[in-house]
Amino acid sequence: MSGPTRAPSGPLAGVRVLDLTTVFMGPSATQMLADLGADVIKVEAPQGDSTRSIGPHGEQGLGPLFLGLNRNKRSVALDLKQPEAVAALLRLAQGADVLTTNVRPAAMRRLGLGPDVLLAVNPRLIYASMVGFSQRGPYAAKAAFDDMIQAATGLAAVVGEAAGEAPRYLPITIADRSVGLYAFGVISAALYARERSGRGQSVEIPMFETMIPYVLGDHLYGRTFVPGQGDFSYPRLMSPNRRPYKTQDGYVCCLIYTDKHWELFLNAVGRGELLKTDPRFKNIRTRTQSIDALYQLVADELAQRTTAEWRALLPESEIPIFPMHTFESLLHDEHLAATGFFRQTEHPVVGTVLETAVPSEWSDTVPDNHRPVPVLGQHTAEVLREAGYTDAEIEALLARGAARGAPTT
Repeated sequence: MSGPTRAPSGPLAGVRVLDLTTVFMGPSATQMLADLGADVIKVEAPQGDSTRSIGPHGEQGLGPLFLGLNRNKRSVALDLKQPEAVAALLRLAQGADVLTTNVRPAAMRRLGLGPDVLLAVNPRLIYASMVGFSQRGPYAAKAAFDDMIQAATGLAAVVGEAAGEAPRYLPITIADRSVGLYAFGVISAALYARERSGRGQSVEIPMFETMIPYVLGDHLYGRTFVPGQGDFSYPRLMSPNRRPYKTQDGYVCCLIYTDKHWELFLNAVGRGELLKTDPRFKNIRTRTQSIDALYQLVADELAQRTTAEWRALLPESEIPIFPMHTFESLLHDEHLAATGFFRQTEHPVVGTVLETAVPSEWSDTVPDNHRPVPVLGQHTAEVLREAGYTDAEIEALLARGAARGAPTT
């Protein structure tokens, strides 16, 4: 198996990233870097990233979760518990621009791979450490997972409260992927700073502290002020009636929010007099105070007609209205079809796979990359050779188990 021979394109072409991250958070950040042209070298333990084995084709180390997070990367397998593998990584770091890790910092230091060591090897390196909690506080040594961060930031509690249920987690890895997105921005900013200063640096991206503004940005609300002027929680978001509205034949999102929205909606349903007679409609402040009842009013009205009738009655250019998708219907969305957002590609091991596009448009430095998701150790020899290892030295590393290559069959 071999990747494409053409050079990567995109705004990050020429940037080399050593990616020591696993599972969701780190790999999501590094896939964004890879999609925009960076040469991302995924450094895995000999057993591989745990997400390789989840789901269909997991027995081949190419399950769907792994496929969704690791395109446009190369895979190198090193046993960093062995000194020869650590030496190999340090040699790779000499030619790298970024090293990303979500291994706990104490463990990285025990391996001899802390930021002081790496920056001594390469003073221009960006050493990006994704951690559960800031290393300056008492939670520093704690491990962190998406569910744990959802609970720790109050997100699980507010989701349950809004639904009138016991606390529950959102059924997406919102913390992992949100922090991964933030890490992508932090790494890009660090690269920009290096271009101005000529110096690399160590940066830390903690999950807990990154997600707290996500939650409290909406829900600190009245407690924003000292002393408090009201309680926590933005009422519009906490309304149990804030949900897709049922029509006669389906569900829609119909967002009635601004003064103009309410005027158009109430006139369309023949209740325009409420704008003058009902004080709840005076302004956005009074509407927010009564939002649950007003959402119920909208729900009652929308239940009277079909989705198509509502889309014809309400001016979509003025009132946001959109039929609710399921995962299945999303794959057939006309807009996504027109933009080519979903594409089928051929993977040399698992066959045809469905992928999503890079969700940004560029007038220059257009990203146009497709390196199939690698099997474990697929590029070990290739990358070590680029770092100056001879074939004999590579064979010795493989023989000792310090490195692992891909199967030859």
